[in-house]
Amino acid sequence: MSQPDPIAEHMLDILRALGEEPSRPGLLKTPQRVAVSLRELTRGYGADVDAVINGALFEEACNEMVLVKDITFYSLCEHHLLPFFGKAHVAYIPDRRIIGLSKIPKIVEVFARRLQVQERLTTQIAETLDAKLAPRGVAVVMEARHLCMEMRGARSLHSPTVTSAMFGCFQKDARTRKEFLELIKNNG
Repeated sequence: MSQPDPIAEHMLDILRALGEEPSRPGLLKTPQRVAVSLRELTRGYGADVDAVINGALFEEACNEMVLVKDITFYSLCEHHLLPFFGKAHVAYIPDRRIIGLSKIPKIVEVFARRLQVQERLTTQIAETLDAKLAPRGVAVVMEARHLCMEMRGARSLHSPTVTSAMFGCFQKDARTRKEFLELIKNNG
């Protein structure tokens, strides 16, 4: 006999505290659905960045900017457990080492699928690429809508939050930073 799911069990209490009756037909399976959903939305806790990269680091004489832009991400605000979502733009300038391009969105996903604040999420992605590649520089800009700000509290619609983390030449060289920022501008 399997153990009861602790998240589902707590959801029963939450539904009752909200004034609902968990035994009504529309809510019968809700506690288990929420448990499955929360585990999926926070699967980044169980992810190993090295396993995600899976050896896709290569020696290459490239020394020009590598940019993957408009990476869609979804996360949960750690303060209210409400979604925030948007686009990540990730660039680096190699110093004899590159990463498989598909690994960059996967790294974004690892950190986005945790309870987060956008500021930390942005920095974690940049720090990971910096540590794994030792590049000349790393830049990450994230633009997101936060439902904790839109649905409650300020109720400020269409006010995206933009965060950035710039390391190495992106931080020290205004021309490199400007080139990156120009490249990520939305071209319609």
